[in-house]
Amino acid sequence: MKIRHILDEVASGSISPADAEKKFIALPYEDIGFARLDHHRQLRRGFGEVVFGPGKTGSQLVETFRSFEKAESNVLASRITQEQADAVTGHFPAAVYCPVSRILTLVLQAPVPFGKVAVCSAGTSDLPVAEEVAKVAEFFGAKVDRYVDIGVAGIHRLFAELDNIRQANAIAAVAGMEGALGSVITGLVEVPVIAVPTSVGYGASFGGLSALLTMLNSCAAGIATVNIDNGFGAGYLLAQINRLVENKNARQVPVS
Repeated sequence: MKIRHILDEVASGSISPADAEKKFIALPYEDIGFARLDHHRQLRRGFGEVVFGPGKTGSQLVETFRSFEKAESNVLASRITQEQADAVTGHFPAAVYCPVSRILTLVLQAPVPFGKVAVCSAGTSDLPVAEEVAKVAEFFGAKVDRYVDIGVAGIHRLFAELDNIRQANAIAAVAGMEGALGSVITGLVEVPVIAVPTSVGYGASFGGLSALLTMLNSCAAGIATVNIDNGFGAGYLLAQINRLVENKNARQVPVS
């Protein structure tokens, strides 16, 4: 629910002040019993609330999606199982589930993609996390370019794509094992890099801890690291950086 949209409706006479008051009752959040949904978040932060799937029943997710639909808001749910997705899509046929990223979305108003971010994954085993990064960034409006299987085990694959990667406003480097991809990319580009350690690897990788420590201890300046397998956090941050860059560029366009 957008406050400006409601006010515009009142100003145009399409709804009465009394009807507008009813819509404002759900602000800044709506209590649906098992959750308090923050419909005001987009106004405060630029992006709306996202639903974390684990621990929620299918019926709870359906009720949550219904609340967002009523508020005329797009909704994204992360870490969703196929069973949870089936429960939601049974009530909302327009909802789309990606089993690779485990992202479930209901898009009522599709954003026009803008800017450009790059999501780079070291190996195909990192794709579930990399795709979570990409899907989240796209949901929040960023144009996403994906670069798959360009890890340091065959670093020439990265160099083949480097000119294209450098065109992005921000870059996510998704890698497990020793997690070196983030440091390598950061040393070659001039934009912020978000390192995303994954839990991919053999025993001594300690479920992603090895990659996490490598990325945290990078000697390359301009790299920031999110938690293990936290594709959502990286995608959100990519979208924020992209929006800031594009808004700044728009303000600097000379008027002829």
